[in-house]
Amino acid sequence: MTLTQYFTATSIDGYIADEHNSLDWLFEADGSSEEARSDGAAEEPAGDRFAEFFAGVGAMALGATTYEWMLEHEQMAAHPEKWQRYYGDTPTWVFTHRELTPVPGIPLRFVADDVVGTHAAMVEAAAGRNIWLVGGGGLVGEFADHGLLDEIILGVAPVLLGAGAPVLPRRLTSRSLTLTELSRDNGFAYLRYRVHHD
Repeated sequence: MTLTQYFTATSIDGYIADEHNSLDWLFEADGSSEEARSDGAAEEPAGDRFAEFFAGVGAMALGATTYEWMLEHEQMAAHPEKWQRYYGDTPTWVFTHRELTPVPGIPLRFVADDVVGTHAAMVEAAAGRNIWLVGGGGLVGEFADHGLLDEIILGVAPVLLGAGAPVLPRRLTSRSLTLTELSRDNGFAYLRYRVHHD
């Protein structure tokens, strides 16, 4: 069964980027500089844990801000081989209401539709594997609004930001969430929640 999963890093106080849309705090917490990183995606926890997660991914979705961050900081447009190395041929949808620069040679799907119809296409493309909602939180919230979010997986960094982009700007109470996994890895706490739909 295909699960729609939100896997992201967050600060202790629930932000996935600071008020300047920077992830420098995450790279510092992860103990790696931008030059040394090899995992590549905005907001994703690094290392073997991510590789294990991504092995089960059959489709991806991300918002315009997350995509533009990847273009700028990973220079994907100039180096499309990076995208290929990080994500291979994984079918990817970018939700946007403005024109964005494509990554040459990568079959990205730019959509402005509501998430329901697009989600159905993603499930078909995933072919029994899972869907990764890369972010940001606003886009993930739209999936949650329609009952299309199955799991939230958080890598909580030992950082407090005080302000920034919230991990998921929606009200989900304990009736909607069940903690199914708790672990620790290199200073990060990892939490996995099952999302229940009314």
